[in-house]
Amino acid sequence: MVWRWILGVLFLLVLLLCRTRAGVLVTLGDAVTVDVKAGLFRFRVFPGKKKPPGRKKSKGKPDAGGNGEKKRSIPKPSLEDIRDAVRTLAPPLKKALHRTRRGIRIAPLRLSLTVGGRADPAAAAELYGELNAAVWTGMPVLERLLDIPDPRIHSEVNFEAEGTQVKGTVGISIRVGTVLAVGFGIAVPALRWFLRYTRGHRKKGPAPEESGARAA
Repeated sequence: MVWRWILGVLFLLVLLLCRTRAGVLVTLGDAVTVDVKAGLFRFRVFPGKKKPPGRKKSKGKPDAGGNGEKKRSIPKPSLEDIRDAVRTLAPPLKKALHRTRRGIRIAPLRLSLTVGGRADPAAAAELYGELNAAVWTGMPVLERLLDIPDPRIHSEVNFEAEGTQVKGTVGISIRVGTVLAVGFGIAVPALRWFLRYTRGHRKKGPAPEESGARAA
């Protein structure tokens, strides 16, 4: 009988954990702040607290050649890599979100995007059109899959501004159970894309600057 009570308590704890809602609140503007909320707890993760000045850690001794061995790093994805990831992960992600029944909530959603076109007006106008197309085609789909009570997105182009500016506040909250469900739904496609991505960059070989440096 005791093990039944233990299993019952564990089941209730897992159920409460899956029902717990965790979220992130991001504020964009002149300064960026990120707050994390989990249940009744809320704390700021960015910008972090400044660490007091202390002793610098001594670096390890260089090897016999005088140069430390560089660790392998994941190559930076290109725009085509990002597009490939979207094409690969969008169908399973959409399917997983359908199963969660709007378990993800985006509130608030207040965004103001200003595309700067001083350097290249034609490119700015093209980017502005792509942003509007993405908003008008993507938001109806997101509102069917997610809980977005009152979205407010404004975009404009300023041919006198240098760069693109984004201001606003975005809050995303999700139940722990929903995270697990979505994670299991896209884990295999995401792994396949990552393996294909890394293999593709290995076949390309090192960049011209790196190969020239090695030859020298």
